[in-house]
Amino acid sequence: MSAFDLRAFSSGLLLAAMHSLVLAQAPAPPAGHWPVVKEGTTVKISSHVYVIPDEKVGQVPNVGIIVGTRGALVVDPGMGRRSGEAVLRELKKVSKGGEIYIVNTHFHPEHTTGDIAFPDSAKLIRAAAQQQDVEEMGMKMVATFANRSPAMADILQGAAFRTPAEIFEKEKMLDLGGVRVRIMRLGPGHTRGDTVVFVEGERVLFSGDLAMKQLFPAFATPQSSGRTWLTSLDELDKLQPRTVIGAHFPIADASVINDYRVFIKTLQARVVELKKEGKSSDDTAVQVRGEFAAKYKDWEQPIRIHPAATFLYKESN
Repeated sequence: MSAFDLRAFSSGLLLAAMHSLVLAQAPAPPAGHWPVVKEGTTVKISSHVYVIPDEKVGQVPNVGIIVGTRGALVVDPGMGRRSGEAVLRELKKVSKGGEIYIVNTHFHPEHTTGDIAFPDSAKLIRAAAQQQDVEEMGMKMVATFANRSPAMADILQGAAFRTPAEIFEKEKMLDLGGVRVRIMRLGPGHTRGDTVVFVEGERVLFSGDLAMKQLFPAFATPQSSGRTWLTSLDELDKLQPRTVIGAHFPIADASVINDYRVFIKTLQARVVELKKEGKSSDDTAVQVRGEFAAKYKDWEQPIRIHPAATFLYKESN
């Protein structure tokens, strides 16, 4: 990765360079990689909440299904029509019928492009900031994913973003019939339109990429912010969740929220220290990547440390 000095860039060029860095962080999937949501693996985790686990398969999300007496909400129905169709079949196994709602935790293709498999009557609810992400960066991100492998290109053939039935600014309450769901936009952190879903009575939180178990956080758009990410984690704490389902990796408890807080704050402090010593952004990122990969040996995708440090360097005084 070529070195560059953040101070040499104008604001617009800086954001473009950082965005390119993030897009380049994911290597091509291994041969045989098939990132389609797997049927027949749905698990019930509380009275009204089901999860189709990602089984740590790259580009597959943890899919949520929340079921009430008058309808069901699907969270992140996977990448491409085939994933969406698989999720729809799983939904029919556990649903009581009625309305179908869809929410995406952010705009990336493995969370959104499965939406198109659902019937026209299904209602997509989306934060205004996430819709802005879709309009400005959505199809470019689809192309980036499709270029990673022939399998990804096949899965994303004809991919499109569903038009939302409802757009909200900060928060939306949804009554599924005996189940109240709170939908909140908390970005920018991972993306500008980060959205979380909280099932109130059962204290189950779908945290998107804002808090995941043993997976380094990804600063994934030019608008990503460590400061806002920390504020978002504080908001997640206030919900007092019992169970946390990140966008990827295993189901966890609320401790993953603080795990992310500690990581970001510790990385932030180290970046500030190295910046004060006169190190460039890229030298700082290279150094902390080695340090934090060693410190967090059990966490996966340490390549994400570099762009995280780059964003935090830019934000620091």
